Amino acid sequence: MKVHKNLLLGILALAQFMVVLDASIVNVALPAIMESLKFSVENVQWIVTAYTLAFGGFLLFGGRAADLFGRRKMFLTGLIVFTIASMFVGAAQNEMMMIVARAVQGLAAAFMSPAALSIVLTEFKEGPARNKALGVWSAVAAGGAAAGLLLGGVLTQYLGWRWDFFINVPVGIILAYLAIKYVPQHKSESKHNDLDLPGAVLVTSGLVALVFAITKAPEWGWTSLATILSILLAIALLVAFVFNESRSKHPLMPLSIFKIRNLSGANLAQLPVTAAMFSMFFFVSLYLQEVLKFSPLQTGLAFLPFTIVIAVVSTNVARFFGKIGYKPFMVAGPLFIAVALFFLSNIQVEGAYVTHVLPGIILLAFGAAMCFVSISVAATSGVPQHESGLASGLLNTAQQIGGALGLAILSGIASTVSVNILTNDATTSMTAATVGGYQTALFVGGFFAIGASMIALFVIKQKKGVKGSTEPVVLAH
Repeated sequence: MKVHKNLLLGILALAQFMVVLDASIVNVALPAIMESLKFSVENVQWIVTAYTLAFGGFLLFGGRAADLFGRRKMFLTGLIVFTIASMFVGAAQNEMMMIVARAVQGLAAAFMSPAALSIVLTEFKEGPARNKALGVWSAVAAGGAAAGLLLGGVLTQYLGWRWDFFINVPVGIILAYLAIKYVPQHKSESKHNDLDLPGAVLVTSGLVALVFAITKAPEWGWTSLATILSILLAIALLVAFVFNESRSKHPLMPLSIFKIRNLSGANLAQLPVTAAMFSMFFFVSLYLQEVLKFSPLQTGLAFLPFTIVIAVVSTNVARFFGKIGYKPFMVAGPLFIAVALFFLSNIQVEGAYVTHVLPGIILLAFGAAMCFVSISVAATSGVPQHESGLASGLLNTAQQIGGALGLAILSGIASTVSVNILTNDATTSMTAATVGGYQTALFVGGFFAIGASMIALFVIKQKKGVKGSTEPVVLAH
């Protein structure tokens, strides 16, 4: 039985690795995809955003479906759809096919990921066994994003960008076979099957409208009627979502959970942290390939220090929580990220990796490791056991939505700045204007990170004398 438990964990961890990997592997392939499918500069960020937005928008919905209809059933459904969608992404012939297939990938991941984690929590009982299992799960989640950049570089350079996605097909088929054989059946433990479909539709459509408006704003004009109406539509949909949740008998996201102060603060801090981090991966990947002319493999290797640093720091940060608590790391981590982005905002057309990029990557990895661990602890501190799954889903949602919105905002800023540079100085080269846009976007991303640090400083609470306390801190009414 022990062998089966370890095999079960391996199956679920590999599935999660696929989900995390596909959020980052595409960054290295962006220039190749742009050239192959004739993507416009304005739309290229949707290759990343379509996935993260669908993933984040449906995470709570996917987790709820696993509880109501069976964890294995939802895990298998998500895995099979994810595998099929990966095949269509790899076979994409134009912008629309690529973006739609990436969105379906993200939707499938939103059902697969929470179901997999629910199975882990169910099969590994509380204590040393579960702690070890969650340690493996966390390592996969933390390492998957960085590993995606390296794997993406290898596949893109030697097999072509389509294999970044085709590789999911054989892996998905093997995982589906193993899941059918080894993952135990699970029947609903609930007396109802209300999935709060209106809530899921409202929150996802609201976020899509918001990201779409921000993405199109540089083209339409920030004060144009189309931009203003799109933003107003997004706000109306999100307000309707909150109203629906307050009235629904079985809400997708019970609003009462936000009375837990540290949970609210941690999720609020997660938004700008991931917004800042996504900008680094996106813009630095493009800079290395488009400006410094790195090959996809060289670009993947350029991010290897990030993988090493985050693995070392993240495994050692938690041991200090008992002495000084997690709040200092929540405050300091984003500041490391901010300094890293301010440093990276000085990239040059004639720049060099060692002097203009590497120090920023290392600094950002330090900050990211501090943030990942401390925010995760803060977001689950004081949460009742019966709402622990919801708390986990909220944190993942904040991560994905923060990344999608951040990338939309910063891509819009980069595009606007580049156009303004070319308009004001006809002698400026396209490369110089592009780098100017990247510089501004990375600089603004640094202020996102500072905002996350301020949220941690003023919102997160820990009782004096109990530095590692995980007791609930309830928001004042």
